Amino acid sequence: MRALILGAGGQLGKALAAALPDARALTRADLDLTDPAALAAVDWSSFDTVFNAAAYTRVDAAETLEGRPLAWAANATAPSALARIATEHDLRLVHVSTEYVFDGTHEGPISENTPVAPLSAYGASKAAGDAAVATTPMHWIVRPTWVIGDGANFARTMRTLAHKGVRPTVVADQIGRPTLASDLAAGILQLLECDPGTYHLTNDGEPATWADVARFVFAASGRDPGDVTDTTTAAYFADKPDAARRPSNSVLDLSKARKAGVTLPDWRASLEGYLT
Repeated sequence: MRALILGAGGQLGKALAAALPDARALTRADLDLTDPAALAAVDWSSFDTVFNAAAYTRVDAAETLEGRPLAWAANATAPSALARIATEHDLRLVHVSTEYVFDGTHEGPISENTPVAPLSAYGASKAAGDAAVATTPMHWIVRPTWVIGDGANFARTMRTLAHKGVRPTVVADQIGRPTLASDLAAGILQLLECDPGTYHLTNDGEPATWADVARFVFAASGRDPGDVTDTTTAAYFADKPDAARRPSNSVLDLSKARKAGVTLPDWRASLEGYLT
């Protein structure tokens, strides 16, 4: 594989670079995907597969006048340009999406054919990017949830709070599954052996709330899980009126990937390994 990894400075980008040591890995500082001139200067003939792990992920900032155009440039316009490039150069394009393209009101696990209905500017920009990427023949759109890897993430924050003796209050009415970046990278490489299309891919295991995940981290850190207090999304964001709306159900249906032979480990086992 002659691979190019975009967004190599992020959690998944780092995991993909580790899984593909011979790939060319570019951070935003190396290549600004929102700059047409920079994209035009790339020798795309050097590659056969492009992994787009780049995104504007500041969910709340995307609601602001300053952040909204940045989110759309990175999450919608740039993927559209990559799709055009992939078509012109006969490339495989792997694009990482998010469950924020859904509104989270769906009962039970959300399948790939569920209509998108984003609640936020971030989610809308990602949905637009998905639609653009789907226009190139050899596309793999991969939707994970709650990614945890090398970088700032929820598990690392909870670990820090546990070590500092803090008793946090954590949202308990949003449900999903953590996805370890290293597991996700391995799964994405397996999906490349499957038919092109859209796939939901997270770690397996019983879904949990953010508060449940926090308690798991506290227990693994030698703290009493009872030190984590539940709250609601409404209460947590009561003093943040400009915060983006979040989907309450982030549980993705994994049956399509499973039928293709791609299954990630139980999130609890992988998270325990990550924490240790």
